[in-house]
Amino acid sequence: QVHLVESGGGSVQAGGSLRLSCLASGLSYSMVCMGWFRQAPGKEREGVAGFYTGYGTPFYGDSAKGRFTISHDHAKNTLYLQMNSLKPEGTGIYYCAADPQDCNSGSWHRALAYSHWGQGTQVTIAS
Repeated sequence: QVHLVESGGGSVQAGGSLRLSCLASGLSYSMVCMGWFRQAPGKEREGVAGFYTGYGTPFYGDSAKGRFTISHDHAKNTLYLQMNSLKPEGTGIYYCAADPQDCNSGSWHRALAYSHWGQGTQVTIAS
């Protein structure tokens, strides 16, 4: 059974940084599409950044480009999201997602394509 457990959320001032982690267990495939999604109150879940473990390829949504870095440690089965220069509009619950399939720049952000989700971690950015 696949489990994804996020950590690293919290409250920060605008301009600050946070590093989110997603520990994955039960994923028996070496080539997995993984992603970080954000859901703000009253809004749909939005893709922030994605990563295809098969080629080590990162993908970024428009809100993350230039400020966030997604990475994956295969030995630790952990996906990371380093978030810098945080903005108040980035407030929300951040979810880790995974699916044992290929993904690319045109597909990683589709939430319905992911079969496994974590419980989420709250990120609050004060202005």
